[in-house]
Amino acid sequence: MKADRTSDPRKMVLEALLSKSSMKQDVYHATIALFNEITEVLGGIVEDLQKEVAGVDERLVVAFKERNSTTCELQVAGDVVIFSMHTNVFRLDQSDRLWRSGYLEQDELRGYFGIVNVYNFLSDSMKYDRERDLGYLVARLFLNKDGHFFMQGKRQLGFLYNDLPGSVMDRGKLKEILYTVINYVLEFDLLAPPYDHVNQVTVRDVKELFMDRHMSTGKRLGFRFQADADEPS
Repeated sequence: MKADRTSDPRKMVLEALLSKSSMKQDVYHATIALFNEITEVLGGIVEDLQKEVAGVDERLVVAFKERNSTTCELQVAGDVVIFSMHTNVFRLDQSDRLWRSGYLEQDELRGYFGIVNVYNFLSDSMKYDRERDLGYLVARLFLNKDGHFFMQGKRQLGFLYNDLPGSVMDRGKLKEILYTVINYVLEFDLLAPPYDHVNQVTVRDVKELFMDRHMSTGKRLGFRFQADADEPS
């Protein structure tokens, strides 16, 4: 008697390898290509912005640096934006509303994504090596096997790019996204913490001041990104 699919583990392994595992390789390589394009587009953006601001205010620093094959860094004035590609492929959480869309219902393999995380730090945190300073995950860019994408993030970064079925990544769209990210971090201001939160300092804090460092600083000092009033979309 011939074994059916459910009783043939070898066949099941082969089907999994040739469908899901192969798809994950497609997503991984597509994400690598996306990250490489991010570095290219950021280089062009820096060149464009430098030309505009150099003759107006030479104090404004606009610079780009590739850290390694999965991480790059953009400095715009007092902010540093770090783009970091995760090397794994993730399945979208089952509770996400996108699973109720026809797009994913038609093909559940569309629900697997490569992710590029976008972090915001103060440039002085890097300059003065302030290891206790806080940075913020301001956005996550998700890309699937078909080149469709969406973003999770704060404010405009969350609601402008949340149409997975209708959003296909291309160079023009990527450039728009990167300018939107830059605009967001420039508008995301450093807030002075309440006096009663900082009216005591430790000996360690003062010693760090002696070493030309400063006390721990972040744009929303004392609060995690997830606890901000406007939750990511």
